[in-house]
Amino acid sequence: MNSNAPQSSCVTTETIPGFKIIRALGTVYGVSVKSRNFVGNALGNLRATFGGEQGGFANLVSATRQEAIASMLQQADGIGANAVIGMRFDSGEFDSGKGQSMEQVVAYGTAVVLEAVQ
Repeated sequence: MNSNAPQSSCVTTETIPGFKIIRALGTVYGVSVKSRNFVGNALGNLRATFGGEQGGFANLVSATRQEAIASMLQQADGIGANAVIGMRFDSGEFDSGKGQSMEQVVAYGTAVVLEAVQ
């Protein structure tokens, strides 16, 4: 992001205190798709059957979200934005067609140019 960006360059709110929107550049998004390995799926199935924390799946979802955010911020930077406001996630799981579960996350928001309020 540009050097005059606020410290938090990606927020879920529509404004950032102390900054005003100079230009809205449009919607930006980042996509990440990941799959668990065979062992992770097997252990997850056991935990689902007998109960317990799905730590491996939680880690997978977290990593997938972080990659989607990074991709979105890269796109915003590419069009000259210094922040993304109104950031949201959309996520889902799907079968790759070979019995392999895939986790998909899309991060999206509005790319803007912000300026500090004097």
